[in-house]
Amino acid sequence: MTDYAAGIAAHGIHKSYRHRRVLAGVDLDVPAGTITAVLGPSGCGKTTLLRILAGFDDPDAGVVRIAGREVVGNGNVVAVHRRRVGLMPQEGALFPHLTVGGNVACGLTSGNGVTGQVAHWLDVVGLPGLADARPHELSGGQQQRVALARALAAQPRVLLLDEPFASLDAGLRVRGREDIAEILRAAGTTAVLVTHDQTEALSLADSVALLIDGTVAQHAAPADLYGRPANLQTARFVGATVELAGTCRAGVAHTALGAHPVRSGVADGPAVVVLRPEQLRTGDDGPGQSTARVRSCRFYGADTTVHVTLPDGSDLQLRSPGDARIAPGSTVTVEVVGDVLAYPSPPAG
Repeated sequence: MTDYAAGIAAHGIHKSYRHRRVLAGVDLDVPAGTITAVLGPSGCGKTTLLRILAGFDDPDAGVVRIAGREVVGNGNVVAVHRRRVGLMPQEGALFPHLTVGGNVACGLTSGNGVTGQVAHWLDVVGLPGLADARPHELSGGQQQRVALARALAAQPRVLLLDEPFASLDAGLRVRGREDIAEILRAAGTTAVLVTHDQTEALSLADSVALLIDGTVAQHAAPADLYGRPANLQTARFVGATVELAGTCRAGVAHTALGAHPVRSGVADGPAVVVLRPEQLRTGDDGPGQSTARVRSCRFYGADTTVHVTLPDGSDLQLRSPGDARIAPGSTVTVEVVGDVLAYPSPPAG
C-alpha cells in the first residue's frame, strides 16, 4: 500500500439547491486503501456527494475528514487544491492538444524526472511506450487509462471516480472497469466510485453504499447488500426479485410455494416474501409439490426465462438452463432453494 493512502469520513452531510433537497444527512466511511461504490438511481445525490468530497461544492451542514484531517465542517473549508483528492470524470477529460505524456505530466510537479515519472505511470496502467500518442489515436478504454495515470501521478490521498465507464460500450466497459479496479488495488489507492450500474458496484467494490432519496439506505459488503438487504426498497433496487404475498410465523414464511425459513428476523404477520430468481427451480410435474402453468418462455442463450402462473393466480418469472425445453401451456413444479427474505407488508393504500 502506498504511504499516501488515506480514508474518508463524511458525517451528517446535507445539501439543498433552492427548495430541492438533494442530500439529507449522509454518513459515509471509506477505510484507507479500499474501493467504495456509491450506488443509486439518477438524481439521488451521488454526484453532489462526490463534488462535496472533492471540494467543488460546500455542504449546508456536515463534516468531511480526509486522512483524519477536517476539510469541511465547523466553519472550516479547505481549498480543493489542498485536499490532495483526485477526480476521474465520466469522459476522462483529456486535453486533445497534448500528447498522452503531456496529459499525464499535468499531474506532476515540473522539474527533473518528469519524463521518467510519466513512463512509470503509463507502465502502471498498462500503456508503456504511448507517451507520444495523441488522445484521438487511442480507444475509449485506453483514454480512460490515461486519465487514471494522470490522476494517480499527482499521488492523491483519495481518488473519486464519477461513472468513468458510462461512455464505453458494453464489452469494453467490463474489461476497463476490471483493469482499473486491479490497478487501484495494486497501488493501494482509496477510491470512491459513483455509479448507477449494480453489476459494476457489486463486482468491483469492497463495500457499496446505496443512496436513495438523499440518504444512505444501506452500506455493506456487496454480498451482504445483495443477500441481506435492510428493507424492501433496497431489495428491489439491488438485483432482480420475485415477490410473493405470505405470512410469517416463528421465523418461517408461508406462501403459495410452501413454507420457507426466513433469512433474517421479521415480526409475525403478513409479509412480502422476496426471493432471487436463481432460488427458483423448475421440473416435471410431480405429486406433493407446488405446480405452475407455463405461460411463455424466452431464450437468452445461457438461460431461459420462464413465465408461470401459480394456482392462486400469482405470476412468477423463473430462470432455467438455456437448453431447457419447456413448452407454453405445460405444467411444471416450482421449487424454492434456500432461505428467503421477508419484510412486513406495507400498509394498504
